[in-house]
Amino acid sequence: MERFDAIVIGAGAAGMFCAALAGQAGCRVLLLDNGKKPGRKILMSGGGRCNFTNLYVEPAAYLSQNPHFCKSALARYTQWDFIDLVGKHGIAWHEKTLGQLFCDDSAQQIVDMLVAECEKGNVTQRLRSEVLSVARDDQGYTLQLNGDSVQGAKLVIASGGLSMPGLGASPFGYKIAEQFGLKVLPTRAGLVPFTLHKPLLEQMQTLSGVSVPSVITAEDGIVFRENLLFTHRGLSGPAVLQISSYWQPGEFVSINLLPECDLASFLNEQREAHPNQSLKNTLAMQLPKRLVECLQQLGQIPDVSLRQLNSREQESLVEWLTHWRVQPNGTEGYRTAEVTLGGVDTHALSSRTMEARNVPGLHFIGEVMDVTGWLGGYNFQWAWSSAWACAQALAE
Repeated sequence: MERFDAIVIGAGAAGMFCAALAGQAGCRVLLLDNGKKPGRKILMSGGGRCNFTNLYVEPAAYLSQNPHFCKSALARYTQWDFIDLVGKHGIAWHEKTLGQLFCDDSAQQIVDMLVAECEKGNVTQRLRSEVLSVARDDQGYTLQLNGDSVQGAKLVIASGGLSMPGLGASPFGYKIAEQFGLKVLPTRAGLVPFTLHKPLLEQMQTLSGVSVPSVITAEDGIVFRENLLFTHRGLSGPAVLQISSYWQPGEFVSINLLPECDLASFLNEQREAHPNQSLKNTLAMQLPKRLVECLQQLGQIPDVSLRQLNSREQESLVEWLTHWRVQPNGTEGYRTAEVTLGGVDTHALSSRTMEARNVPGLHFIGEVMDVTGWLGGYNFQWAWSSAWACAQALAE
């Protein structure tokens, strides 16, 4: 039976990076994955350009029932460290909104970089390898694969969460955690579009593809200022994906469709200048015409001129457009979710080494843990930082 210093399960962002670093530090590493290719989720990310980190990474951008857990790893391996590595591989990148960094060319460059780093560390890679069972004894961990058995002194679970099942996502990591007595917190889809209840959805079907700047607020007071997109299923866009991680079924969200405009002042100025102008045409100066027409059909925008708009109607209109209360029907679920909220309870892990406190040699990194970042490169940075922290421990 082949024996390794460490076996890493999951050839995604965290798993590949951890295997590469441990290999380069002198460990004999085996990297396993059930897929045909490494880094499948990386290739899909950022519209194929991979939003590999964010300039403004900070612990406050992460959700976890143990909010302090992420601080150590993020401080020890930062976005600047990863940007430096990307630069060494000659990968050109650009910043989009809010500090999000993307490859100029393609996400394939990040996968190629990680493959090259694994080769540099002499990592043994086995794809299309299904782990049938895991057992632990004094020597470490024995894995039954579809074909043979392997042994590792240490075992790293980097198998990700449940999001995007089409890319091979599975509850494997949670099952291993439970097998060894670790608590797994309830999981749900995060960074995911909202679906709407039928009457509202049917009324808004004509808006599919319309995007507007917005400020969106959850019931717990969390606020995001980003674009909102109407879809044929409901609401999406960065603002909705961000707030979805904080939303619970049954709750409302409040949406300001005109965050850049003091609507009351704007209407008053327009009334002074053009009293006979229709309210509909006036609002179309600030909002997409299709949205204005739809809201008029819904009875939210009176069919009047500015002169005819009375103060009570104006107040009610301003309130509606700047505090539109929506109760989503649900989310689109793991199929389109970018991440999984919940997972392995980090109270049972060391924040320095990612090792299970009561199970020597068993480590968890990346999305399988109860650490979820905002949209915009934060989850990739957690993959890099947690992988780095784990690799240091493997090398010790």
